[in-house]
Amino acid sequence: MPVLSIVQGLRESSPIAPVLIAVSFSILVYKLLQVGKRDPRMPKGPPTLPIIGNAHQIPASGLYRKFLEWAKEYGSVFSLKIGPSSIIVLCDRKAIHKLLVEKGSIYSDRPPSYVGNILTQGDHLALEQMDVTWREKRKVISHNFSPKQLDEKHFRIQESEATVLMTNLLTDPDNFYNDVRRYTASVVTSITYGFRAPTFESFWGSGVYNVMSKWTAAMEPGANPPVDEFPFLGLRGSAPSRGARARGDKRNCIIDSLLDEYEKKGWPAAVTQHGFTNLMGETVEGGADTTAAQLLTLILAFALHPKVQNKARKEIDAACGVERSPRWSDFSKMPYMNCIVKEGMRWRPVAVTALPHRAREEDEYEGMLIPKGATVFIPTWALHHNDELYDDPDSFNPDRYLGHEKLANDYAGSPDFTRRDHYNYGAGRRLCPGIHLAERNMWRIASKLLWAFEFSEPLDPVTGKVQPLDPNAYNPGILQAPLPFKVRIKVRSEAHRRIIEQEHGEALEFMKQYDEC
Repeated sequence: MPVLSIVQGLRESSPIAPVLIAVSFSILVYKLLQVGKRDPRMPKGPPTLPIIGNAHQIPASGLYRKFLEWAKEYGSVFSLKIGPSSIIVLCDRKAIHKLLVEKGSIYSDRPPSYVGNILTQGDHLALEQMDVTWREKRKVISHNFSPKQLDEKHFRIQESEATVLMTNLLTDPDNFYNDVRRYTASVVTSITYGFRAPTFESFWGSGVYNVMSKWTAAMEPGANPPVDEFPFLGLRGSAPSRGARARGDKRNCIIDSLLDEYEKKGWPAAVTQHGFTNLMGETVEGGADTTAAQLLTLILAFALHPKVQNKARKEIDAACGVERSPRWSDFSKMPYMNCIVKEGMRWRPVAVTALPHRAREEDEYEGMLIPKGATVFIPTWALHHNDELYDDPDSFNPDRYLGHEKLANDYAGSPDFTRRDHYNYGAGRRLCPGIHLAERNMWRIASKLLWAFEFSEPLDPVTGKVQPLDPNAYNPGILQAPLPFKVRIKVRSEAHRRIIEQEHGEALEFMKQYDEC
């Protein structure tokens, strides 16, 4: 029966019917106006509007900077409302440790990602919930990129490709931007798939960056309609199909080792073949793009800060002279290089807002409500540029890490949260499983580059004057890297050149096994 007929019937049958209708309508309006409203027990935050909450205040790009503004205005733990959904932002070391680390069983899920699920068919380690499938996948990554595997097996690939990078900078220094990206891609594709990237233009050199440029833009908070908060905005349909990946011949790599294992012991019940294929691609995503961005940030910082270069070379030269380039075994002899790596990750973090967590159940922090299902952010950039945590946070100053001799994973796992170096790898059970590969890649390349070359700002080809570099010229998105820039790269001496050329021949001989057939 039509609604209008029902209403008309009520009016005719009962004198109190209009009152009931009015009351019902008022209750409906009242409940609707509560959508988007902040529970008074939640952390403070910017004022909300009915229904939409703070959705109108979320910028299409640059949310990471807005997080810092709100933290200064509303407190280091603050909240937002996007429609009926709640967001908690932890711009606070203690809060991150107490919630995400000490209560990892509650805070290790991910909020729903409509766009992410379309792009991955719901099969992506970084976006999955903390379930048996996530644990099985994470175990694969943690084992194959453990310190033992890296230092006893994979180090030869890292050392060899680092030498190739130095050689390329000798012959074509102007192409350093893509050569750095080729290096990180080639290391991880050789380890994972058994194929190296001889050039950036090759499939193994540039393929991952073609994908990641689209991924980082699509996944930035604010870049898409709020379909996770308002599901009716989503388009109905299935994700685009993915073709099978060509594996080539059997090689000394992770994917073939795992397939050999699965043939003997059986396929893991918690991981589909589609999930396995995606996981192998995800190792390349994580191992290439983010590390390349951090290395390019360091080169940018080197060119801007010659004093940092000079200070680093004193310990590099004391350990290596001109007889050889630095090795991972020199780590304890070169603590300032560790400071440089840490400062690069603090100064210009790649994951500026990090992937958010989700509260599995209702909780509280220092008397403030954390609603069940709330999205919880570690605002990496905002944390790193908070002047209450770091003195003069906008400056690149490796000296701030003097006394931090250990690697990032040691501080991430320490109960002393006040000594945490940075949050580029996340926190708690969602700590990046590729942390050991990234730390070794960055330390190894940074030390080799400073051993071999001098970096400085470019000169105008007409006037000969210095062209100042812009330390803020970065791409937008959830993963940020310096936009292409120019630097002057000069080999330190002919002795350094000879050692690079000598090591280059040995490197290519070893890497032959990873060439395309």
